[in-house]
Amino acid sequence: MKRQSTFVLAQLASDGDPTVNFEKAKRAVAEANEKYKPDLMVFPECFMSYFSDHPPREVSLATAQHLDGAFVTGMRELARQYGHWIIFGMNEAVEDPEDDRNYNTIVVVDDSGEIVSCYRKTHLYDAFGYKESDNMKPGDKFFEPIDTPFGRIGLFVCYEVRFPEVARYQRSRGADIIIMPTAWVRGDLKSQHFNTLIAARAIENTVYMVACDNCGPMFIGESVVMDPMGVTIAAAGEEEGLMCAHIDLDRVERVRAKLPAYKDRRPELYTI
Repeated sequence: MKRQSTFVLAQLASDGDPTVNFEKAKRAVAEANEKYKPDLMVFPECFMSYFSDHPPREVSLATAQHLDGAFVTGMRELARQYGHWIIFGMNEAVEDPEDDRNYNTIVVVDDSGEIVSCYRKTHLYDAFGYKESDNMKPGDKFFEPIDTPFGRIGLFVCYEVRFPEVARYQRSRGADIIIMPTAWVRGDLKSQHFNTLIAARAIENTVYMVACDNCGPMFIGESVVMDPMGVTIAAAGEEEGLMCAHIDLDRVERVRAKLPAYKDRRPELYTI
């Protein structure tokens, strides 16, 4: 296992057309490979297609694809071509033809282009006047952390950072790094919430938090990577771009040795 790895976050605005977004991904992956030679690239939540102009419901839902569709197939080929892992968000078509919702899905692809894991967002964003559950069907299980050449990775999506139990589940299954694709909507105090919650999840679980955000008119951008002490090691502004961060597993071990909060839990005393 590599003790030090390079992650690149592709903070990009999504179009409603998956073809347009795939071409944007191709350019981003090529640029990242030339500049950084990453071990892993992360794209935002719902990267495959997102409409910022609120078209009729049937228009946005019609962009959904299955895991063997053109968008995922193309992203798998990019991972194979450039030889690094890619994590990205998509609108996945549901299995039930009578259900007109989509899944908000994150796909994890390895450096040979194989799908290693998928996660369907379980906690939908029904907050701040928005109701994601009108269009999205929630998943029914958490992401199970996976072993990779650069550490054991956990994952959750956007709004789920507000639920400590989700991150704790990842840590309880051995995660050293938690990936958080997101489309964090602009609003009062939203930037403060974003950074505070990510820092809290990093510190209380002594993990790296890797949050890749959408950007554009609706979203704050501000993608960030925080280390297990909550120290920001890479941060973006509000505009499109690539952000590079170096992940050090030895840092995880050193922090856990002096801050054994997870080990010192007393779950027999906790109630939910």
